[in-house]
Amino acid sequence: MRKLWISILSLIMMVPAYSQFFKNSEYMVRMGGELGKGDHNPFWFNANKHGVSTINNNNGYLRASVMRPFDLNKDFTYSWGVDLVGGVHYNSAVYLQQLYFSLKYKPLMLEIGSIEREPELKNPYLSTGGLTLSNNNHPIPQVRLGLAEYWAVPFTNEWFSIKGHIAYGMYFDNGFQKKFTDDGAFRTPPGEMTIGVYVKNAIFHSKALYGKIGNEEKFPLWFEGGLEMPARFGGKCYMSDGTSFKAPHKLSDFIRILVPLNGDDSSLQMDQDNVLGDHLGSWNFALNYKYSDWLFKVYFEHQFNDHSQLFAEYSWRDALVGLQIDFPKNRIIDCFLFEWLKSTDQSGPVYWDTTIAFPEQISALDDYYNHGIYGGWQYAGMGMGNSLFISPIYNTNKQLLFMAFQYLLAIDISMKIFYL
Repeated sequence: MRKLWISILSLIMMVPAYSQFFKNSEYMVRMGGELGKGDHNPFWFNANKHGVSTINNNNGYLRASVMRPFDLNKDFTYSWGVDLVGGVHYNSAVYLQQLYFSLKYKPLMLEIGSIEREPELKNPYLSTGGLTLSNNNHPIPQVRLGLAEYWAVPFTNEWFSIKGHIAYGMYFDNGFQKKFTDDGAFRTPPGEMTIGVYVKNAIFHSKALYGKIGNEEKFPLWFEGGLEMPARFGGKCYMSDGTSFKAPHKLSDFIRILVPLNGDDSSLQMDQDNVLGDHLGSWNFALNYKYSDWLFKVYFEHQFNDHSQLFAEYSWRDALVGLQIDFPKNRIIDCFLFEWLKSTDQSGPVYWDTTIAFPEQISALDDYYNHGIYGGWQYAGMGMGNSLFISPIYNTNKQLLFMAFQYLLAIDISMKIFYL
């Protein structure tokens, strides 16, 4: 996989011989940094920056990129990009932030590489982030196929549209995980449950399907909603008792992750009893109303870490709720956003609804973003979901887990101001 990654970069760097490939390319050079005292850089200097950030004080970076966007006047078009970052007091002195090649035919798109993506149905500049996939971490290299924009279903007169994707990729943060955990130095005391410390070469998967009811060109009110479900599997897993093992990643396992299904005899017993790998996801809905040059949006996102909250088996009390108002073009304010986040329910009380058939029905303790083998839902230390669940990179105990302060009730009010 790494050799393939290097080969893709070499191919792109050789392309200057073909001037057509660089036609309509966009170039960018940017630099920045922060100076200050304290244990960490201010939180919002680090969160939701696609990983181009650091918790370390007194830092700086230089970023340069060249990208060719899609030609929107053509049905069949391509896009590519190279985005390089060099940093002082960053996790890596130099790294590739983005490296990708994309093909697009109408709404159908194939993407190969790492590319920054924004959370669905949310303002990427003001929102605290999606609950499952967000803009809080480096992009994960992957192959992704899907409908990148809404496609009108035939015979619906453009009143019903869908979009979605299927993707597989690989985590490239092995060096960070090994260094952060002190090469898996954490050990659980004798008698306590063994947990995963870190995983090398884990495989990433995601899938999503969204639908839209309405046509904003014909009627000012429309509804969007859907389901997104990412997962992790495979890799070499290092455990807190000092042991390690290679998780299965056969071709059949890729199908088991896609569906998802329980593991076969080559997988852990817990994966045979449940499903293979680490799965999570969220239901995401938004109602939009456009009045003249105003746009009003209310949205609701509910996350789940297992099947107990995938459907309505338990109440959906934990959620991210937002109100967004886009203002007509003016010289002062562009957008107002209010968000409310609750994660304290976690499927209700631990012991509840005692009956003769079920004397002690155990639920709750969903422990969002954590898994017994794969650890926290993170990439290079930064949480891959909502940024208010404090990323493992802040931990001082050498664990790549989301700690107890993930049980939160938060309110965020944001405004985007234009200054002339």
